This record gives sequence, C-alpha cells and structure tokens, in this order.
Amino acid sequence: MERRYDIDWIRVIAIGLLLVYHVAIGFQPWGVMIGFIGNDQPWQSLWIPMTMLNVWRIPLLFFVSGMGVYFALQRRSWVQLVKERAQRILLPFAFGMVAIVPIHISLWQRYYQIDMSYVPGPGHLWFLGNLFCYVVILSPIFYYLKRQEGRQLAHWVARVLRTPLGLLPMFALFIVEVVILKPVPFELYATTWHGFFLGLLAFFFGFLFVWCGSSFWNLLVRWRWLFLVTAAGLFILRLLLFQPMAPNYLLSVESNCWIMAIFALGYRYLNRASRALHYLSQAAYPVYILHMAFLYWGSMLIFPLDIAAPIQFGLVLLFTIAGSFLLYELVIRRTRFLRPLFGLKARAAKNRKEK
Repeated sequence: MERRYDIDWIRVIAIGLLLVYHVAIGFQPWGVMIGFIGNDQPWQSLWIPMTMLNVWRIPLLFFVSGMGVYFALQRRSWVQLVKERAQRILLPFAFGMVAIVPIHISLWQRYYQIDMSYVPGPGHLWFLGNLFCYVVILSPIFYYLKRQEGRQLAHWVARVLRTPLGLLPMFALFIVEVVILKPVPFELYATTWHGFFLGLLAFFFGFLFVWCGSSFWNLLVRWRWLFLVTAAGLFILRLLLFQPMAPNYLLSVESNCWIMAIFALGYRYLNRASRALHYLSQAAYPVYILHMAFLYWGSMLIFPLDIAAPIQFGLVLLFTIAGSFLLYELVIRRTRFLRPLFGLKARAAKNRKEK
C-alpha cells in the first residue's frame, strides 16, 4: 500500500499551528477567561490570523485522524483496531489527565497566587477522548467499507466525488450540524456537543476520502484554486461585514473550503518522504501532549519582562517548542516504559527503527 506522505505532513503542520495558536491566546484579553496565563500587554492584532485559523485547525485534525484509521485498518480487523487505538489514544489520554494536565493547571494557580491543588482533567487532551469515541462508534462501519473496496459501492462513491458537486452532501451535513446545535461561538470545540459531532463527521469523511481512491484527490487538485479562493473570500467577508461573529452556516462552508484547499495543496506538493518528516511525525504526538506545561512555564518566566509583546510572543513560542522537543528527544523517545504513555510504539529491541 502506497504511503501518503502528504497526510503525514498535514498532521505535523496542523499540530505546529496548534502550538502557535495556543501561545497567541495568552496575548488576547480573553485568554485568562479560558484558563490561560494572560499577558498584561495584549497583542490584539494577532486575532486576525487567529480567527482565520480557528474555524479549520481542529476540524482538519479530525479529518486527518480519520484518514489514519483507514491505513491502520488495512492490517487489522475492527476489533484489533479498537484494541490498538486504546493503546495509542486511550492510554495517553488517561495518563495525560492525571499526570500532564495538572502540571499546567498548578502553574496557572501559582502565577495568579491561587491555593495550589491537584486538578486532573482532560484539558487540552479532550481531542484524544473524542477520537477514541469515534473509533468505537465508527469502526464497524469502516470495516464494512473496507470489505467493499473494489466493489460497486466504492465505484459509485468514486464517481460521485469526481466533481465539486459531489461534495455538496458533505457540506450540507456540516451545515445541518451547526443549524441544529447552534454553537456560540462556532470555534468552541472543546468538551462541547458541537465539537463532538463536528469531529465525528470530519473523522468519517476523512476515512471516506482515502477509501474512495485517487479520483477524489485528483478532483481536489483540479479545483484547488476554487476552494482556496472561496475560503479566502468568505474570510474577507467575515472580517468586513460580520465582525465579531459570522453566521454559523457560512463559517462551516469556509472551514471546509480551507480544509479541501489544504488537502489539495498537500497532495500536489507534499506527497514525498524526507528524514525531517520521519522525525516530526513521530514527535508530533508527544509534543502535543507536553506543550501546555512548557507554554505555561514560559509564560510565567517571560510575561513579567519589560519587553514588547511581539518579542514576548516569539520567546514563549521558542520556549514551548524547545522544551517540548528536548523532553521528547532526551527522555520520552529513549525511555521504553514512557513511550506508550505518549502514544509511541514500544520498541522490541534497543536499536529497532520506528515504523
């Protein structure tokens, strides 16, 4: 089976953007209201790129996660898939709730001089809990679709997805989700029903897009500029006419147009292997789990300094990335019993290469 390096690249880039976005929250006046350490020097112009990212960065990760399940299912039954995902997702989620999330909460308490207490919880790892639920719910359907590859159903879906009109049912389902649930704001994904059902749809269609074969990806490449121009146009319309909040159905369309454009550009330009990708694709998951602790630690050290907000932003971002990667490289990657706790495969031999 051909390796899809573009999907690996998009996953790495999406997690990188997640780190940047989380650092930027500390420079918004409302950051402290959602549990981040807030800077006394807000950098509000950051909100323009943040609001562009915010409508698609989390849905993109759900799409990519569904695609990953397709490849995992090629070598497993659906029962084996659930067991494997329990080890790769549920174990890090449970460990992170009791051992990682309380660290950044205690740093927040210390910074704001609140009585220190141990507070376990999903925190930024809520995403993992959702993913495991999707695997349990959808794996029988995915297994059925796997058995239909090369048959009439697969050929019919591939024919439907040869034109942009074939994507209209998917766009419609995402619109129905926001019309029914009425999320306020649209971007509130964490531990909400909106985030759960939006993620469920994205996870399913991510699997479906890889399952139906190259015809869909060729469609995306042919129409990539249509998706990109439509997404950019809706974003500009949102800035000019709908601030602070556009209708949810427009945000849903904009989100999916950005995502389709990203997949098209990735398939066209990023579908190639590299040593950097091999390393980053392994590191991305542990870095995602770790980064909030280093973000809060860096904020505690850097925010009190009398320097401009953009410089503080760069320093906190550097501290977060460097701290997360150093701990991954020097400790987690090299310690066999820690690897499964951060979603990595346990090595059978000391020098075995990761696959």
